[in-house]
Amino acid sequence: MDTIELEPVKTNYSAHPNMADPIQNQTLRECVHRALQNYFVQLEGHPPANIYEMVLAEVEVPLLQVILKYTKSNQSKAAILLGLSRGTLRKKIKQYSIES
Repeated sequence: MDTIELEPVKTNYSAHPNMADPIQNQTLRECVHRALQNYFVQLEGHPPANIYEMVLAEVEVPLLQVILKYTKSNQSKAAILLGLSRGTLRKKIKQYSIES
């Protein structure tokens, strides 16, 4: 398959002033770790809730979007690449209102 050109991601995220600037070429694990540390700093004493679901949604949406773009919206190919059934992929596309 061909490589794809990724568009810049628009988010409401801004690093907390006490956190170091993001470093390029971090692994996904490192990015998630840094983002969670920043999330807890920004809570400023407020109790967190549903962190597992929040993290999964934050990672799953761009994952699905990029894979669908890579496969030119071919859900069968996308499902194979993701290791999901087509039905599960369709459910997630609907769940997150992803245009494919």
